Amino acid sequence: MARRRGQRLAMTPRDRTVEVRAGDVSIRVLSAGRGAPLVYFHSFHERGGWSPFLDCLATRYTVLAPLHPGVGGSTGVERLDDVLDLTLLYDELLDRLGIEAAHLVGHFFGGMVAAELAAHFPRRSMRLVLASPLGLWRDEAPSADVLILPADELPAVLWRDPDSEVARRWAWLPENEEDNVAAQIESIQRRAAMAKFVWPVPDKGVRKRLHRVAAPTLILWGDADRANPVVYAEEWQRRIKGSVLRLMPGGHMLIHESPEAAASAVSEFLG
Repeated sequence: MARRRGQRLAMTPRDRTVEVRAGDVSIRVLSAGRGAPLVYFHSFHERGGWSPFLDCLATRYTVLAPLHPGVGGSTGVERLDDVLDLTLLYDELLDRLGIEAAHLVGHFFGGMVAAELAAHFPRRSMRLVLASPLGLWRDEAPSADVLILPADELPAVLWRDPDSEVARRWAWLPENEEDNVAAQIESIQRRAAMAKFVWPVPDKGVRKRLHRVAAPTLILWGDADRANPVVYAEEWQRRIKGSVLRLMPGGHMLIHESPEAAASAVSEFLG
């Protein structure tokens, strides 16, 4: 099924919940499209929902977008202690979904998750796409602490043009007081759920495992990324043997600023 979003034909994703870890954790999974399986891992500020970027990918692939524990109806984050727990959880989720291997795509926090999964379980990744992944750290070029930045400062860090229509839509809050408070609480809970895996410093050892990544890898980065400096793009490329780096015009939220162009770059790489 599909519905109209502006001038684009937008997918209506299937919405289901899958239990893992003997029922201790429930993961909500959105999916749409047809073709080779592609698993997308979202970031802190994407709210875990469907997006035009995923719409574009779903025209060529079967896109599955799990919501991280503690986000948007997925539960059980309190049962997880660290990034390894999260990685093992997603390995089990793929089994529950009947997926032996898939293209793995992730943005920022989700990029780190995708990289960890590809490093721990190389057989799971057909090809790997990392959009401005988190997980490395350099004291001289720290990533912005986007988990604790005030809401009014975030747009200038996340978006190339914080006054653009897409940035304003992202920052919009309901005028109704009750809905406004609920939206802010959801934002705090979402960021807190993922913060336990990366705070205070996001380097949790992935650099020691990247040599295990066997899948062909594309590293995608916005050339005006103010949240995750472009210097990290070069380090990710250096640490993943044979990886390809592609810089595109855009900020940290490149895949949402230019969803068609970003999806085209991804599809061109995945084939």
